[in-house]
Amino acid sequence: MSETVTASQLVRLAEGDDVAIAMRGVEAGADVEVAGSTRLRTCTPIPPGHKVALRDVAAGELVHKYGHVIGVATAPIRRGDHIHVHNLGMPEHASSLASGGGAVAELPELPADLRRTFAGIRRRSGAVATRNYVGVLTTVNCSATVARQVVRRTEDEVAALHEEGVDGVVALTHGTGCGMANRGQGRDVLQRTLQGYARHPNIGALVVLGLGCEVNAVTDLMQDLCLDDDIPVESFTIQEAGGTAEAIARGQQLVRGMAGDLRGTRREEVGVEHLVLGLQCGGSDAWSGLTANPALGVASDLIVAAGGTSVLGETPEVYGAEQMLAERAVRPEVGQALLDRITWWEDYTTSQGTTLDGNPSPGNKDGGITTILEKSLGAVAKGGHSPLNAVCGYAEPIPRPGFVFMDTPGYDPVSVTGMVAGGPTSSASRPDAARCSAAGPYPRSSSAPTPASRCGWPVTSTSTAHPSWRAECRWETWVVASTTCCLTPPRAGAASVRSSPWGARSSSRGSWERCSEPSASGDDAIGVR
Repeated sequence: MSETVTASQLVRLAEGDDVAIAMRGVEAGADVEVAGSTRLRTCTPIPPGHKVALRDVAAGELVHKYGHVIGVATAPIRRGDHIHVHNLGMPEHASSLASGGGAVAELPELPADLRRTFAGIRRRSGAVATRNYVGVLTTVNCSATVARQVVRRTEDEVAALHEEGVDGVVALTHGTGCGMANRGQGRDVLQRTLQGYARHPNIGALVVLGLGCEVNAVTDLMQDLCLDDDIPVESFTIQEAGGTAEAIARGQQLVRGMAGDLRGTRREEVGVEHLVLGLQCGGSDAWSGLTANPALGVASDLIVAAGGTSVLGETPEVYGAEQMLAERAVRPEVGQALLDRITWWEDYTTSQGTTLDGNPSPGNKDGGITTILEKSLGAVAKGGHSPLNAVCGYAEPIPRPGFVFMDTPGYDPVSVTGMVAGGPTSSASRPDAARCSAAGPYPRSSSAPTPASRCGWPVTSTSTAHPSWRAECRWETWVVASTTCCLTPPRAGAASVRSSPWGARSSSRGSWERCSEPSASGDDAIGVR
């Protein structure tokens, strides 16, 4: 006897799609109604989130999801078959198939009761911070251990000053700075990234620490920092201090003194136009493009509509969906700049003997994503529908206000590093429960997809959200004091905010803790290699 599955368990996302999505696992031989319009019998088991064919597809035919091409059939597919890596692949000249589908740039009308302010810290430069940290920034990998020791020996004392306006001390370390050319792109990117961290609004005081003989010398970095006069900054090298122990002692003294100087920092209500939001992926699966990413897109649009700034990155993960962004560009040259970056990544992967379809991980595929085209169509939903105002390079200062794209790789620790250097004062992503990732000194928000029966509000106003699904936003903050920090789920009794489609009504301080193992990026908290 065949199993009968209700209509809500199989969803077609757009007219013209060749596939539907299994909302939960479906057995082979199940009699399924698709969105109340047709019925089919599954030929094979369909895991949750995976695709089932709605029609017979010949080998070589293009397959559509979200109303766009996600791949080409590599074998004949029957109606009711499971569609995945065994019968779907990347088409040739994939970028030429990318379509914006008549993408329209638009911003939502802000509700009258939407809160338009947050408690921020004004810097003399005019920037507004969401946190107030003492940073210990290294010029070279050789000084990373000293920096981390300085932080570990002072972090509890500094944390005790939270009520007096000091949020903590962070070690900003990386894995390069020596054994490199003293000029060229590699050094330029490193210098630009370090300068971006040093000038970040959330850094209220700074210690710059080097070894003393590195190519990326402390003196060179300090010469180009141009920090505001109200930001205390000191620099020294391990060799100047007389060795590791002496350098740790000197670093502790400087951090304690600077934390004392920051005491009394006061927050004030400032407009949302001062907020800069960085958008990141995090452990994508088939649900990302249906729930969490569209929810982040709504938040992004609201921030931009209120005069703020939102930044999307991870260029390899918009491949195949780039026209959806380019068609929303405020000027032709902005759209062309994005397309030029896509071409660069195509050429780069070809030169390395691979393709951009090498991006989806085994975890992505286990979760129902088959090709990079499918992954990108879900990922780009984080960018909402705002006009694309600018495209900037890795770690470059982010133009404000508006919706901006930054050219970063798909590897999260390196991508978020470039974004932080550009200036975002908050970050949002779809969380991966097992993820440890280096990031930056700012609040981080997570939008987690959950079944409708477990959530409080529907995702609306997004083209990819299905009405039978809802998304829950858990808004938390975290502090990256070393590369061994990770976001944890809300603890018992901790506040968890359920956001409406128009944004969170309140926020809560979340939790952070040391993980037993370092992050995937090892000791490379800044992630520039």
